[in-house]
Amino acid sequence: MSATLTSAYMWIKALHVISVIFWMAGMAYLPRLFVYHAEAKVGSEKSETFKIMERRLLRGIINPAMIASFLFGGLMLWLNPTLLSEHWLHAKLFLVVVMTAAHGFFARWRKDFEADRNRHSSRFYRIVNEVPPTLVVVIVILVIVRPF
Repeated sequence: MSATLTSAYMWIKALHVISVIFWMAGMAYLPRLFVYHAEAKVGSEKSETFKIMERRLLRGIINPAMIASFLFGGLMLWLNPTLLSEHWLHAKLFLVVVMTAAHGFFARWRKDFEADRNRHSSRFYRIVNEVPPTLVVVIVILVIVRPF
């Protein structure tokens, strides 16, 4: 890579890491809100407040951060296509798909809360709350250690 392209690549990489941090922060916080929302009485002021918080978190932070993560990650692959032959990247991309599926479930559950149709207990959301951090740990290990 030329010096200019390398410089651009590093900025794109930095923006990718920043957007992933925001995406993961939101993904860690949203199910925690679900825990408390599941414990609130339907129609209560508390429940209505959680609806607003969840919608703003998902639409204002999590969704844009996920899109930015995909955009900057895709740009890095486009600028350095040799990475596509790396096995650790295949594993990472699989886990990103799993994280994206979790994101989709979170969005659906938020809509269920919005319509007062939550079907899960606060215990369920406490367990689900562990999924994003677990995925992040494995993804970071894959990227930094590159075990295969």
